[in-house]
Amino acid sequence: MRIEHNSRSGIYRMPFGAVCTGEKVTLMLAVAGAGIPDAVRLIVEDRHAEKYFNMPYYYTLGEYSVYGCEIAAPDTPQNLWYYFEVAAGTQKLWYGNNRKGLGGIGEIYDHIPERRYQITVYSADYKTPDWFKKSICYQIFPDRFCNGSPDGAFLGGRQDIIKRKWGETPYYKAEQFGGVYNCSDFFGGNLAGIEQKLGYLEELGITAVYLNPVFKAFSNHKYDTGDYETIDPCFGTNEDFRRLCEKAEEHGIRIILDGVFNHTGSDSRYFNKNGSYDSVGAYQSKESPYYDWFRFSDWPEEYESWWGMKTLPQVEENCPGYREYIITAPDSIVKRWLQEGASGWRLDVVDELPDETVKLMRREIKNTVPDAVIIGEVWEDASNKVAYGEAREYLLGYELDSVMNYPLRSALIDFALGRSDAQEFAARIESLKENYPPEAFYSLLNSLSTHDVERILTVLGNVPCSLSRDEQAAVRLEGEQLRLAKKRLFAVMTLQMTLPGVPCIYYGDEAGMQGMGDPFCRGCYPWGQEDKEILDFVRSLTALRKSSEAFCSGAFDVVYACGAGFGMIRRGTGQCFLVLVNFGHETYLRIDAARFGITELKGAMHDEQMDSDDGIFYVNMPENGVKVFYA
Repeated sequence: MRIEHNSRSGIYRMPFGAVCTGEKVTLMLAVAGAGIPDAVRLIVEDRHAEKYFNMPYYYTLGEYSVYGCEIAAPDTPQNLWYYFEVAAGTQKLWYGNNRKGLGGIGEIYDHIPERRYQITVYSADYKTPDWFKKSICYQIFPDRFCNGSPDGAFLGGRQDIIKRKWGETPYYKAEQFGGVYNCSDFFGGNLAGIEQKLGYLEELGITAVYLNPVFKAFSNHKYDTGDYETIDPCFGTNEDFRRLCEKAEEHGIRIILDGVFNHTGSDSRYFNKNGSYDSVGAYQSKESPYYDWFRFSDWPEEYESWWGMKTLPQVEENCPGYREYIITAPDSIVKRWLQEGASGWRLDVVDELPDETVKLMRREIKNTVPDAVIIGEVWEDASNKVAYGEAREYLLGYELDSVMNYPLRSALIDFALGRSDAQEFAARIESLKENYPPEAFYSLLNSLSTHDVERILTVLGNVPCSLSRDEQAAVRLEGEQLRLAKKRLFAVMTLQMTLPGVPCIYYGDEAGMQGMGDPFCRGCYPWGQEDKEILDFVRSLTALRKSSEAFCSGAFDVVYACGAGFGMIRRGTGQCFLVLVNFGHETYLRIDAARFGITELKGAMHDEQMDSDDGIFYVNMPENGVKVFYA
């Protein structure tokens, strides 16, 4: 018996991908070698139960008999999961998603499949900010971007930090901090420095800046919040932040803040373990107004903390006082900083925030600034993320606008380094397209590097992951290894800039910064020592991205995926582009663009022109090469 279903083919599933609540979906199954089956059934599982649908015979397609049925998406946003059952005589088989769970062509099973096809059902009024979909984003780790003090002085007057020289390697061993690894080495970057570089960012093509945390905290990374109401004095003042937002707007740039709402610092006005604040913290007294914010098992020394880090006590997000302070009060934290000029929030470790908390945040944020963007830190496919045993509802219309697209980063790296071929790369991208509501798919934050992972240039140099910390600190690509990494980088960044979603440059990637994981990925921007070749290429990419709405909202179709070669077409109103990459040996890619009516190609970033009466093109692609054509 032969069975086939392809979730990405209009023959088998209409409409494609995620659907609105109440929308009708037609599902088809092709069966051969079974005669007249005793039963062909569709099994659909929603959040409550499984439902069985008989699939009557529709038509014959070659040697296959095609069976189908229509179902209605539920009125409540949720994920549906489906598979098929075919019974013929004594034989019973099932058909489900492939073992990689990527959708498309599935597999036959002799048992009920664990891997099932997904239909994301989202709210009909789900809308993400149009300005964000059109953005090119830039992520800044404030201490390491630029010191804007006239004399290069450190702000804040702190005596408990280690002041470093710009460009030195961040400390990475406990002994460098005096015995306890506490992230207290600072390089002097501040908000004034960001303001001074707004012209540079505008010239680079940036329209949105995502700032790592800027609120008062002990560490250089500021994920140990000490006071949500105050800009860290090392970075400047609240007035400096307001001015930064105003000046950024003059340059056509919006500011997005990092919200760390799952935990605070132990050294904070709320917990106050070190007695650094004039408040009565939860650690100091059970009568503290913040006592109910935290989860003590044996007050004051035993409490829940983020990943067991005692400097990061975990909050009780369902605590009424906490919710009011952070979310619902007229001057709550999420509202206050929007009113001060921010255009949105990136929610740190959003999978550790309850769904009801994220829903409440969306309601209050959107009521304050309707087009504010809400981005979640999610490392997996966010449409089917399960955290702490619960299926999350990030992208159904009531929570997030966007998530950090780590699945894309992984797919790009695996493809560029030969860990996967073009077919798998295409499948991983198309799986996201299939699972995500369009409003979310075109809003995904597409990063190649972040403060939590290795610099993309270093990764593309294929540096071993098994290095010691001392060896990681010394890693520096040079010579042929650097040349190869840069060629791969140009191809990968071209895909980043032309794929659906919002491209996000981690500060310094455009300048050729290198570095292994934290803290080596958090080095100082090399002002005056940028890699001009990379910088010029990135400028050409951002100009291309901004030249056409096809890249931010146009249709996306894979037109070639074979071996190490990949091609896609992006189509907008009256505009069409063909993007090709090749990570294999020099070769010709046979591109069949006939179904798109394309008979001419003209280089968008290089001087090349091709014509074809039948829409078939043979494009010469060098190893690790990339080409973009007007089509």
